[in-house]
Amino acid sequence: MAIFRSRTWLSRSFSSLSSHPLRVCVVGSGPAGMYTAEKMLKAHQGAEVDIIDRLPTPFGLVRSGVAPDHPETKIVTNQFSRVAQNDRCSFFGNVTLGSSISLSELRNLYDVVVLAYGAESDRALGIPGEDLSGIYSAREFVWWYNGHPDCRNLSPDLKNTDTAVILGQGNVALDVARILLRPTEELATTDIACHALAALEQSSIRKVYLVGRRGPAQAACTAKELREILGTKKVQIHIKEEDLHKSPEDEEELKNSRIRKRVYELLSKAATTGPSLPSSGQRELHFVFFRKPDSFSESAEYPGHVSGVHLEKTVLKGVGSGKQIAVGSGQFEDIECGMVLKSVGYKSVPVPGLPFDHKNGVVPNDGGRVISDTSGDPELIEQGLYVCGWLKRGPTGIIGTNLHCAEETVASISHDLEHGLIASPPTSMKPGREGLLQLLDDRNVRVVPFSGWEKIDCEERQLGSLKGKPRVKLGSWEDLLKVAM
Repeated sequence: MAIFRSRTWLSRSFSSLSSHPLRVCVVGSGPAGMYTAEKMLKAHQGAEVDIIDRLPTPFGLVRSGVAPDHPETKIVTNQFSRVAQNDRCSFFGNVTLGSSISLSELRNLYDVVVLAYGAESDRALGIPGEDLSGIYSAREFVWWYNGHPDCRNLSPDLKNTDTAVILGQGNVALDVARILLRPTEELATTDIACHALAALEQSSIRKVYLVGRRGPAQAACTAKELREILGTKKVQIHIKEEDLHKSPEDEEELKNSRIRKRVYELLSKAATTGPSLPSSGQRELHFVFFRKPDSFSESAEYPGHVSGVHLEKTVLKGVGSGKQIAVGSGQFEDIECGMVLKSVGYKSVPVPGLPFDHKNGVVPNDGGRVISDTSGDPELIEQGLYVCGWLKRGPTGIIGTNLHCAEETVASISHDLEHGLIASPPTSMKPGREGLLQLLDDRNVRVVPFSGWEKIDCEERQLGSLKGKPRVKLGSWEDLLKVAM
């Protein structure tokens, strides 16, 4: 079986190592965690790196966050697989920090602990009606259509409304809009979750509104993502030309950002082209600028369910250094809808014993070194504890951003080892992998090694080949663990 409760499967790895290797634990197997493991293995030839993840499947948002119609973005998993298959590296799936094992226990077991578990919660808007049914976070919706086991039963109602409002205009918002509007026959050949494809095939949604607080000169998406959604088949694009008027401050912002300038040009071209004559099955995408949500309306027909978004018109106010923020104007309008998706940012969550900046949703750190508070006092550095990825810098950037982030964190680790700021072999006698396995064995935690993931991967690919898809994802915890055994 591939789920182990003994330590014998690691004997080969241990026999090839010195008696006291540098023992490193990376929490999280998404891009930040895998890049950190890769850089540690290269920088420290005697290091033994263990990667733990609460899911039985590795790769984090590459598996559960990247849109199913972007297979080229997922190719990086081949590189990550080679990291996990390194003789000095082991993957421990189905191990949850905080319940399977505590942070303090990990720090007692390992010379170095790097937290790279990302952001698994959402920022709240904090406005009236936010708890109405029919309102979801974009993260939940993305996890739902990507087959994440935590959102298998989300079941968004796509049949009883023809209009969805997406709050936000970043890449995730555009992904969600594209999935709602793209012809399902095109999605059918991707690795989209089967339950999501079935729901989208029955969807009544014909209009999607992408709502942003600021203007097209400040749109947070990338040109690549925008170009793709503007070219989606059978979708009419609606952009008000008056929203494209530029102020001198806008001109300054665009001059300082090549990416934003290209995005603005694409939006301007789409507005000038205008919507084509409607045809059968055509859907609509509306870009709504200079609006912020004030409250959500409740349906009279379906009590407890959302029926619309009350929006406040905004104006831009300069705050120095070429930046503008949106402030309310006191004027309001409504968009009627039966579904709302909040794409206003992911949020990291702390674990007991971890210093945390709740306002910014990050762990206070200096180049990846965890510090006890935000004062920046170097005397308050948590010895041997580091962060990488969204926990370190906030939920920003693309997959490649984590490579540079990992390089910085590993450079800090190397510096600290060199200067004796971390107790390293041979002075350190921490048990590392053996101690972790003993503790998990004592607690009857079913560990899924990388070979267990390879069984899941094989099963999903075989199921996919029967349906002309790259894979059919196993969408429940039960199915994933069953196949991994």
